[in-house]
Amino acid sequence: MAGEAGGGRPRDWLSMDETAAAFLSRSLSTRPPILLPPPLHRAPLRPGNVVEIAGPSGSGKSQLLLMSAVQCILPKEWEGVYFGGLGKAVMYIDLDCRFDVLRLAQILRKRIAACYGSVHPTNENFVTDGSKDKFHSFESTLFSDCMKRFLYVRCYNSSELVAALKSLKSQSEARSEVFGIGVYFLMLDSIGAFYWIDRALQPTRESKGKTLSFQSITETVVQEIHKFLQLQPILVLVTKAPIYGEGITTSNDFQRGSLKHMSEDSTALRYPKREEERNGSCREYMPSAWQTFVTHRIKLQDLAQEAGFFSEQENEMLSVHTCEWVQPSLNSKEKFYIKDDGVGLIQ
Repeated sequence: MAGEAGGGRPRDWLSMDETAAAFLSRSLSTRPPILLPPPLHRAPLRPGNVVEIAGPSGSGKSQLLLMSAVQCILPKEWEGVYFGGLGKAVMYIDLDCRFDVLRLAQILRKRIAACYGSVHPTNENFVTDGSKDKFHSFESTLFSDCMKRFLYVRCYNSSELVAALKSLKSQSEARSEVFGIGVYFLMLDSIGAFYWIDRALQPTRESKGKTLSFQSITETVVQEIHKFLQLQPILVLVTKAPIYGEGITTSNDFQRGSLKHMSEDSTALRYPKREEERNGSCREYMPSAWQTFVTHRIKLQDLAQEAGFFSEQENEMLSVHTCEWVQPSLNSKEKFYIKDDGVGLIQ
């Protein structure tokens, strides 16, 4: 017997070498739960999960990504001030080319100011006692430190996306050597940005004989992310804009129309309504390789038909959005609004 020849018994591999408690403790230490800000806090997330955030334009998808990015790059504590962040690096891959760095900076600065103010409340002598200069020095140093952990990549087609994912390992290692931390969050905004372009391409064959199409490109994207997850568990957050039923065009699609379509007879164009965008038949367009790869799904909606939420802090009426966990199904919808420092829940 092979086991006997090796000096051991054939059933040695069945012997217990770790208790359930020890296994649970080891699993939690290697892949600790990740706490994201509301409304992404309902379901437990861990490194290795792939979260898909789907919703129409204006439903808050990119805002939730930016909030999560700020949560990741902020430290847990800094000079006696508690922030509750992760102190990790983020790679943000922008496929829509609509990333707003000023909005990211605004959320980050607001979070820093709020946490600092909870420990060092302002007083009447805020200017004369030097507290203002002290805060500006504190904010500037921490802001610069956080932004060093934010890695931004812009892609203009699927080939550049695949190239960026292939370089993910080297980028993470470079960050780890310089700052002592690797990439912990991978964000893609949004995964279906090149859908129509890739669908319009005629299937061609690469040098290795593999057919290049939208499905094969998606499979390559999944493979590259999966390879990195095996080497270094990270949390993957992806936004996805929906494709509605036949004959329905979203207002966002209309705004992106070419000059050729704009010059056509305007009577031939069907101007969409928000009601059609919300209630239109939304279909899944990503290949099965992507659908099976996703572990968590979130659906967002913009409740434009309802009255807005008046925020006393912002002193204005704000749009209301809903967040629903589809996978796992939590059978509940949370209403939220977008404010200067991120997102607020409506109780």
